[in-house]
Parts: sequence; structure tokens; C-alpha cells
Amino acid sequence: MSKEKERIDELIKEALNHEEAKFYDELEEQNIFGKMGEVYRGKMGWLAIIMNIVYLIIFGLFVYCIVRFFDTAVTNELIKWASAGFLCMIFMGMLKLYFWMQMDKYDILRELKRLELQVATLSNKVD
Repeated sequence: MSKEKERIDELIKEALNHEEAKFYDELEEQNIFGKMGEVYRGKMGWLAIIMNIVYLIIFGLFVYCIVRFFDTAVTNELIKWASAGFLCMIFMGMLKLYFWMQMDKYDILRELKRLELQVATLSNKVD
């Protein structure tokens, strides 16, 4: 499968001019750090920064809840601090889920751009 993909990529690059081939190379698969950086560079990058700041605040609150949970001996307070800790964990999970969905969105957009480029190349060959 990998050999076929490389062969198809080489055929596509041969059919493209220099600028299109350079653009096609930029659409290659990124590693995890490149994907994370793309979330911050996108149109909603400011929101990702704010969400990470909120994530750190909620994490601090979670640590505070854990400390208070182990510091008390009253059952009602144990339940309150444990509930607050679980809410913090759920909130942190939701923030991370949003971040990973944004990374996936940019992966899908990259693949759509690759397909658009391939369709444009094929339409030029047909004409």
C-alpha cells in the first residue's frame, strides 16, 4: 500500500508545474507537534490559546480539590470535594476533546485541498 501511494504521489508531482508541486508537498501529513501548532495558527487560534489558559486554571482547581479532599475527614465535605474534582476532570476532558477535534478538522481540510489539486490537475490534462 505504501509503495502504491508513493508511486501515485510521484505521478501527481510529475504532472504538476513547479509551484503546484511545492504546494502539494506542503500538504503532506504532519507529525503531532505540527498538527498542534496548526490549531494555534488557524483562524480560531486565539480561542485555542484562551482555552489552554482556562484548562490550566481548571487543572489548578482540580489539584486544589484533591488537596482539600485528602485534608478533610467530614463525609459531606469529602463528597463535595470529590464531586468538584470530577467536574474539573470532565471539563478538562471536554476542552481536550475540542482541541483534538480541531486538529482533525485541519487534517480533513488538508486532504480536501490535496483532492482539489488532483482534480484541477486532471481537468487540465483533459482539456
